[in-house]
Amino acid sequence: MFRTALRNVLAHKARLLMTVLAVMLGVAFVSGTLVFTDTLDRAFTRQAAKSYDDVAVALTSHPDPDEAKREPGLSGATLDKIAALPGVASVSGRVEGFAGVPDPDGKLIGVGWSNKGSNFAPGKDGEDPRYAFTEGGGPVARGQIALDRETAEKGRYKVGDTVRVATNGPVEEYRLQGVFTTDDGAVSAGGSLVLFDTGTAQALYLKPGFFQEATVAAAPGTDDDAVLSAVEPLLPGHTSAQTGAELSAQQAKEIEAGLSAFSQVFLGAAAIALFVGVFLIANTFTMLVAQRTKEVALMRAVGASRRQVTRSVLAEAAIVGLVASVAGYLLGIGLAVGLRSGMAAFGMKIPDGPLVLGATPVLAALGVGLVITMLAAWLPGRRAAKIPPVAAMNSVHAAPTQKSLVVRNSIGGALAALGCGLIVLGAVKAGDTGRLLIAGGAFLTLIGVIMLIPLLSRPLIAAVRPLLAGPFGISGKLAGQNAVRNPRRTGATASALAIGLTLVTGLSVLGVTVGSSLDRATTDQVKADYMVRMANGGPLGPSVLTALEKAPGVTAVSPQQASGMEIGGKWTSASAVTPGAIEKVLKVEPTAGSLDSLADGRIAVAEKTAASRGWKVGTTVPVTYPDDEKGTLTVGALYKDSGFLSPVLIDRKAVAAHDPEPYIPEIFVSTEGGESAANEKALIQALGDNPAINFMDKQDIRDSFGGPINMLLNIMYGLLAMALIIAVLGVVNTLAMSVFERQQEIGMLRAIGLDRRRVKRMVRLEAVVISVYGAVVGIVLGSFLGWAIGETFKSSLPDYSLVLPWDRIGVFLLLAALVGVLAAMWPARSAAKLNMLNAIKAE
Repeated sequence: MFRTALRNVLAHKARLLMTVLAVMLGVAFVSGTLVFTDTLDRAFTRQAAKSYDDVAVALTSHPDPDEAKREPGLSGATLDKIAALPGVASVSGRVEGFAGVPDPDGKLIGVGWSNKGSNFAPGKDGEDPRYAFTEGGGPVARGQIALDRETAEKGRYKVGDTVRVATNGPVEEYRLQGVFTTDDGAVSAGGSLVLFDTGTAQALYLKPGFFQEATVAAAPGTDDDAVLSAVEPLLPGHTSAQTGAELSAQQAKEIEAGLSAFSQVFLGAAAIALFVGVFLIANTFTMLVAQRTKEVALMRAVGASRRQVTRSVLAEAAIVGLVASVAGYLLGIGLAVGLRSGMAAFGMKIPDGPLVLGATPVLAALGVGLVITMLAAWLPGRRAAKIPPVAAMNSVHAAPTQKSLVVRNSIGGALAALGCGLIVLGAVKAGDTGRLLIAGGAFLTLIGVIMLIPLLSRPLIAAVRPLLAGPFGISGKLAGQNAVRNPRRTGATASALAIGLTLVTGLSVLGVTVGSSLDRATTDQVKADYMVRMANGGPLGPSVLTALEKAPGVTAVSPQQASGMEIGGKWTSASAVTPGAIEKVLKVEPTAGSLDSLADGRIAVAEKTAASRGWKVGTTVPVTYPDDEKGTLTVGALYKDSGFLSPVLIDRKAVAAHDPEPYIPEIFVSTEGGESAANEKALIQALGDNPAINFMDKQDIRDSFGGPINMLLNIMYGLLAMALIIAVLGVVNTLAMSVFERQQEIGMLRAIGLDRRRVKRMVRLEAVVISVYGAVVGIVLGSFLGWAIGETFKSSLPDYSLVLPWDRIGVFLLLAALVGVLAAMWPARSAAKLNMLNAIKAE
């Protein structure tokens, strides 16, 4: 029986190629993801360990706000005491914060969040072990800096040049003292690192004489734990201490956790692709078994048992799965190399290190490939075993019984109904619970619809038959009949496309709906011409607001200063704004009272907040400010809730005395004449041409909110493309085997006058019908899921309403039709080339 299985595999190499490709693609994603994450994990872990090679103890200060007023970090005096301990070789204090430098075009090098400034902390030998200088040396006096090599190259800076450096304050100029290499995470992430002398860094980021972190090096022969025990009694309460080994292990766990989220996305896409591949594999083996009905029946007649027949089919599947697994693993290694190169191309610097080829990816590749293939082939194998020996005398194998079809459709209908019920319940329930119900319902619905697809194919495809017969004549009529001749086969082929397009359509509906909601919030709520932000997402300094107010052409300026206070016994977030300007830069719709009352020291409250607390215009409420000073505030106006504003608006002057370090995440600016290159240039010049500050017009604001959604959609489209490729392979396979089964029929059609051109057209139209049928099912189900998921969080989005992306849906249908045309090219060509006499004689 094994020899028979091997012979059958070799006899059907071309037909099994599609199955091999489907399994290979899924396995490649699994093994490639595991190889890639193992490689990154090893590289980053090794880098982290290297960073702490010479660190006996690492100290980190994290004072609470009250402590920070007295002691914002580790004092120099404390570090001096630690340095004097026996067994301590040296102590290096560190401070860091945001620092950015411009490229030759004045644009910030890096992406803001990965731009860092720190202090150069030389030891007794004048060297800082964290940095290896390739040119010049470290900054040792005020007005000097050093840059990492990548930043210096991007900015075309050389030692001795004057470099403009932006921090959270005004832009200042420094002399470039040196260029260095480093394993610092900011540089590895594609950002920049600016080194200042210690005094300058402390003044910029903390307070003179204090450090945020420190590392302690042990003298030769001294145990790290002993140093830790000696250091801990000298530390203030707000400082934690860990040995270098502990910190290295902790970072390794954090790296592993971060990569785990990354790998789960790719493995999820691989799981979807393999799920789609199951249908292709099952379809392939079902058709192969159907074509060998006589052979199987004869084997049963000469003594082969049912188990032997089933094992023979599973042996074929095992051979196919093994070949596909090996090929998929090798392709996965190539995918891992490609991902690594791709990340480097996008500026993500990955530590050097070899490609890690562990046992897990190999076992996963073999296990996944073999298990998926054999599971998909098991049901066709059982069917083959049930073929009675008497079937050897008949050229037509037994069709599925009416009972089996009724059972299948009944189970499918029950699952689909239960799944749809859970989805609707989840949409009504909303929140995390609702999303869990929708996830479970989506799975049941998908399984149920897949079981019902053969039943649905007859009425749905019958509805489009007139459209085929009219313009395409006899070719269209025959294509329509062929598409429903074998509903199980048509259903299995269409299911693969339906699954992929369910996911793609669901994501599209959800993404477009959310994006449209955010876009409406932007266009409806923002009146200002520009929104000003720090590139690193940090706060803007008060000096920025003052400079913008004085800029030429500016007609209105208001910050949205993040504040908070206890009002009426509850902590409430508030936006500190400029009275008289806020309504000119943002859409604030008062429903009672007047916003002019803000200038008189009153507050404006969002309607929902006021209603929940029983406040009205004129209500006086007790308040406790951030500095714990108490007072009272009077409600001067109520306004419609807005996604851009906090529940309470207050004059920024009213909180200035209680919040000496205001947190201003953004400032809105309106200018005379609206958006223009001249107005933007005037604003940039008013802030000293600071590369760390972004000026966003209305389109930029839209992109900042909708851009991440579109990027996520594009990533998911790319990942799901593999599932659609496998679905295409399924259409090709189905048509190729269908043509093989219908050789005699095609020969007869050719003999009675159907020319080669119309034979090709018949096969192509059949493929288009099957593909579009699967696409329609997927689009309907995906739209339903997109609506349901959107309902679970619509309360958190302003002006949420479902948007069906008809343009994208139209594209999906056109692509499905194109898939059918492309998939039919080889089978149609084969059908047209059949010798009519040989085909008529074929059995």
